[in-house]
Amino acid sequence: MKLDRRGFLGAGVAAAATASAPMVMAGGHGKPKVVVVGGGAGGATAARYIAKDSGGAIDVTLIEPTRTYYTCFFSNLYLGGYRDMASLGHSYGGLASQGINVVHDWAIGVDRDAKTVMLAGGGSVPYDKLILSPGIDFRDGAVEGWDLSSQNAMPHAYKAGSQTELLKSQIDAMPAGGTFAMVAPPNPFRCPPGPYERISMVAHHLKNNNPTAKILILDPKAKFSKQGLFQDGWARHYGNMIEWVGPDFGGDMVSVDPGAMEVNIDGEVTKVDVCNVIPAMKAGKIAEIAGVTNDAGWAPVDPHTMASREDGDIYVLGDSAQQGDMPKSGFSANSQAKVCAMAVRGALTGSATFPARFSNTCWSLIETDDGIKVGASYEATDEKIAKTSGFVSQVGEDDATRAATYQESIGWYDGITADMFG
Repeated sequence: MKLDRRGFLGAGVAAAATASAPMVMAGGHGKPKVVVVGGGAGGATAARYIAKDSGGAIDVTLIEPTRTYYTCFFSNLYLGGYRDMASLGHSYGGLASQGINVVHDWAIGVDRDAKTVMLAGGGSVPYDKLILSPGIDFRDGAVEGWDLSSQNAMPHAYKAGSQTELLKSQIDAMPAGGTFAMVAPPNPFRCPPGPYERISMVAHHLKNNNPTAKILILDPKAKFSKQGLFQDGWARHYGNMIEWVGPDFGGDMVSVDPGAMEVNIDGEVTKVDVCNVIPAMKAGKIAEIAGVTNDAGWAPVDPHTMASREDGDIYVLGDSAQQGDMPKSGFSANSQAKVCAMAVRGALTGSATFPARFSNTCWSLIETDDGIKVGASYEATDEKIAKTSGFVSQVGEDDATRAATYQESIGWYDGITADMFG
């Protein structure tokens, strides 16, 4: 069977009108069934909260190909030497022990008429409500000269795990006085401060192990998240090690040659020793297969519930969702998952629901005990998830404030991973 978008859509678009219709359980009987695809900050949280808060009234299946989940958030601290890789890895055993059916396989198709998810290993899983939280994929041709076949020579390390370990090994092996280059992504992308925290962590490592090395950031954006805070920190801690090249100087006209380890900046070729290419992004592939993405590559959702605008029985969380003002972050995905879990539980069991509220904070580490953050609160409107208030660290904060911000981030990491996996 060909598992393409056309083959699985059929007349399924009509399902968008059935969100408030009486529920007919998958297979025609038994408990309502929820299938969650993707076991990260959005999917694991949604699965856990639906199972926990429904008291066993809903069957929950989580489909996730990996047996150990490595968080993309905090993976930069591994590059900087502040954490080991094992500290970023989390098992799904806790979720399984809470009554969630954890299936380690790839979801490769969605039949919206039959309400089933097809698995790479064969067979399918029925659902009454489907939650998609597949993270991001990369846009083909986003960086001239680079594609996924080049990721071993020029890693992206924007999906944590082996790519993160590869990038660290390349940084460790840089020759004295060598050059680390990053091709930064255009908006929108996962974790807006992430590339720039990564630069900070690479600089921290090089300052202590290869102090004459240089870092080159090639950026298509005229500005980036927490720019003033990062650039102030870079100047204070790393001197002239880091050079940021924005679009005014060719940062938006970049191609790469992975074989020669060269970057071409608007016609000027530079030899580099490590090149971290972070391409333009889009929703994870299964969202496209399910037919819930738009021409921009993201999945528009109802801000009140996170239900797809295309199909009211499919919900999209986290990085893949086009929802409004929230950044694509682990904190955002976790916050959206709780709203979604409440909405799904209410739809399937008739339990009470409340107006959607969301929050997000993104912490970044510039140097030892020099932590910064940005965050906001949000509410659902009919148009989008809208920002209602916000905060950001300030240039010139004292050492104690910055150290406390870093410690706060550690507490958040421990809290969110416990919230995801139990």
